[in-house]
Amino acid sequence: MHTQEIDIATPDGAMSAYEIVPDGGDRRPAIVFLMDGLGYRAALKTMAERLAGHGYHVLLPDLYHRVGRHLHFEPAVMTQLDKMGEMRKLIGGLTPEMLMSDVAACLDLLGARANVDATRVGAVGYCMGGRNAFIAATRFPDRLHATASIHPGGLVTADPASPHLRAGAAQARMYFAIARDDIFCTREQADTLEQTLTALGKRHRIEHYEARHGWAVIDTPVYDAAQAERHWEAILALFAAEFAA
Repeated sequence: MHTQEIDIATPDGAMSAYEIVPDGGDRRPAIVFLMDGLGYRAALKTMAERLAGHGYHVLLPDLYHRVGRHLHFEPAVMTQLDKMGEMRKLIGGLTPEMLMSDVAACLDLLGARANVDATRVGAVGYCMGGRNAFIAATRFPDRLHATASIHPGGLVTADPASPHLRAGAAQARMYFAIARDDIFCTREQADTLEQTLTALGKRHRIEHYEARHGWAVIDTPVYDAAQAERHWEAILALFAAEFAA
């Protein structure tokens, strides 16, 4: 495979991204890899490369580009309340409109790649990226055909703009991996999401993992190798089912 650091034009300036192009000349399905709150860093590139190893053209954008180039937090902040506060403040400053503008820029770039089959594009996201993958499914129903939200947060809220209230627009096959005792996605919220998606007749699957929020990302202090492998099996099955040639 070929990897490269690129800049993608957005309405708010250049956005760095890590692009991974599989070997071979066939037109491939593509996946937008949406980062967690810790930011754009080596661990996510490694995970994106693993996904690309299964034949996907993968694009990992730096969603903190409005604040700084390649800004990221060390994973240890997950155990440091003051640093966690800084990270949450940064995340809170990114509106859905900003983030969906970034996703649109990624989709535009992938659509222009000669080796990408634009009819087979999906997204996977972790933590805040899981929320963004779900929102993107509702914002780009004709462009995203499968999405995976891994230990996501903020899917169901009391806000009139809660993502689950806009789920009717989504056409993608959707997968949700929910952590145990997760304050960002409680069992009650997951049940509400299940009821909502079922009532809407959406293609979806929600699974609960015996692991803590953040378990699937390889550099976090709560990384759980066994449960992470389970999530890999799930997302690869999701994309294979939707994007089978």
